[in-house]
Amino acid sequence: MEPTAARGSLAGLLGIWGVTRAALLLCVLKVLVFPGPDVTSDVSVIYRGWYDVLVTGTFPQDDVTWQYPPAAALAVLSPAVLPFLEYATAFFVLALAADAVTLALLLRGARGAGRSRRGAWMWVAGVPLLGPTVYARYDVMVTAVAVAGLLAAVRHPRLAGALTAFGALLKVWPALLLLAVRRRSAWVSAAVTGVAVAGLFAVLMPGAFAFLGFQRDRGTEVESLGSLVFHVARHHGWEGKVLLNYGSVEFLGPYVSWVSTGALFLTGAALAWLVLWRLMATRFAPHTAADAAFTAVLLFTVTSRVISPQYLVWLVGTAAVCLCFRESRMGRPAALVLVACPMTTLEFPVWFGHVVASDALGVTLLAVRNGLLVTASLLAARTLWCTTVPTRRQIPTTPGPSWAERTTVSS
Repeated sequence: MEPTAARGSLAGLLGIWGVTRAALLLCVLKVLVFPGPDVTSDVSVIYRGWYDVLVTGTFPQDDVTWQYPPAAALAVLSPAVLPFLEYATAFFVLALAADAVTLALLLRGARGAGRSRRGAWMWVAGVPLLGPTVYARYDVMVTAVAVAGLLAAVRHPRLAGALTAFGALLKVWPALLLLAVRRRSAWVSAAVTGVAVAGLFAVLMPGAFAFLGFQRDRGTEVESLGSLVFHVARHHGWEGKVLLNYGSVEFLGPYVSWVSTGALFLTGAALAWLVLWRLMATRFAPHTAADAAFTAVLLFTVTSRVISPQYLVWLVGTAAVCLCFRESRMGRPAALVLVACPMTTLEFPVWFGHVVASDALGVTLLAVRNGLLVTASLLAARTLWCTTVPTRRQIPTTPGPSWAERTTVSS
């Protein structure tokens, strides 16, 4: 690309980012009214309540809605760095800052031979398509850390390992980013960082790991893939209910535990496939770590008992890192994730009442959104396998030296 054209493209990208992010900020500040239920109450009520507990030096051990690793406390406490702003306003400003940092990282990752700004465009387009929910959850902060770790994996494995471990202590899923990292130094760095940070929280703040029990007891959330079973069953005499449970709207009633167990089984199967892929893969390129991370996050998202709208931020971020590499073949699954973003906004918050009611509109929205994610997952998995695992035809068949020849050489 010519320098003038490149500058024009960058100016356009930054301009779109500025306009769309101003709109998101105005929505969460309630200057603009976004349709559907208020998405900011998690910050103004739940996060603020956690903040009041955390500043006393302990975790909210008696609150089942606290289902996050110990470093999540840093995100909840972060508005304290802006004491001149009200808590929720400070949080939204910091979410905007994390968004900007992520874009800067992707633009830096686009520099050099074999790189592309497609990743930056993915981020600029994907985030606003998810609506104001992005700034009303701390997932954008976690994604910034994950993007930094993935981009560092190519040249700075120790830094990548440390960032990945820290990200995992913020919200678990960044641990998947180490899947295709081959350098031992990255794993050592991750282990040291993880143990040190987790140990520090365990010593200084009681209840650092109480979240494990709360997470275990979650059911099938109404937006998950498995929930479609009950959305349809409600029209055929199923006697269960939809209630707020463990911090999300879930199905409760007959056979729910079966579907939840099935989701856990699928998650285990996804993990088994990823382990098999890692054992079989032999062709690793600079973009392989990002491709594998994107695939893993997709698989664990679609098999989860919960698919909250903010989970799409993870997918947009990891897909964006893939697209920073011209040779990555994750373009089609990334496009499907991009299409799934506005569908997610329509099902929550715009028409969430229809989803809860399991009416035709709500079920259709969920079926389309979840169908897009399942298709993206299968396509990404197939692409990852085909680009890294040699087929039987590609395995060298040249015979090695005979036993007699080896004996002659050794003698």
